[in-house]
Amino acid sequence: MDSILIKDTTREERERIVAESIGNIYGACDGCATGLADMYQDYIDGKTEIREINMAFSARYVSGADGPVKSECGYVKG
Repeated sequence: MDSILIKDTTREERERIVAESIGNIYGACDGCATGLADMYQDYIDGKTEIREINMAFSARYVSGADGPVKSECGYVKG
C-alpha cells in the first residue's frame, strides 16, 4: 500500500492501519491505547484524514486545550 489517504483505502484497510500503528489496544487496561483508537475513529469511518487528526492532537497538546479525559479504564471524549 502506497497511500493511507481515505480516497485510496477501504474501511478495512484503515482499520488495519490504525491497529498496526497502535499495537495491541486491549493488552493492558491503562486506557492509553484505547483512547488512541477512539481518536482515530473518524479516519476509520472515512471522515477525517489521519494527518488532520494528528495535527489537531498536536495543536491541543501545545495549546493546552482540553483533550480526552481519563476514566477508570480508558478515555472518554472531553
